[in-house]
Amino acid sequence: MERKQFKTEISAPVEKVVDVMLGLTNKSTYEQWTSLFNPTSTFEGSWEKGEKIYFIGTDDKGNRGGMVARIAENIPNQFVSIQHYGILDGDKEFTEGPQVEQWAGGQENYIFEEIGKKTKVTVEVDVSDEHSDYFDTTYPKALEKLKEIAEAH
Repeated sequence: MERKQFKTEISAPVEKVVDVMLGLTNKSTYEQWTSLFNPTSTFEGSWEKGEKIYFIGTDDKGNRGGMVARIAENIPNQFVSIQHYGILDGDKEFTEGPQVEQWAGGQENYIFEEIGKKTKVTVEVDVSDEHSDYFDTTYPKALEKLKEIAEAH
């Protein structure tokens, strides 16, 4: 796995950027920026440290699936660390096996820094070789969408 880093600056206070990115007040703001990964992208669970969270969507056949993770750290308005450890296939959780081994233990970190009247968002994500190009293309577009949403609200 390779750790990739993506950054953007958003003309909005850090509290607002965090709220929009995580969908704290309105889950649809999370769903809007993550729709670039999957049009049906959503989450179920809590962003609180130690809590389980599912990142889910449906595939082109309407099957529900996604990632099983835990919030390894959440320092409000500064840092969120997500540790992926399983996959969700329908309503079944898998935490071992060949599908899981290639990325189990991978992290996704969101770092928020207030710079004057702007917020710098840095995303660090562990990516398998086979998904490297996809993330290189998609994450910058998703962060551009996040910026658009946060600056409009």
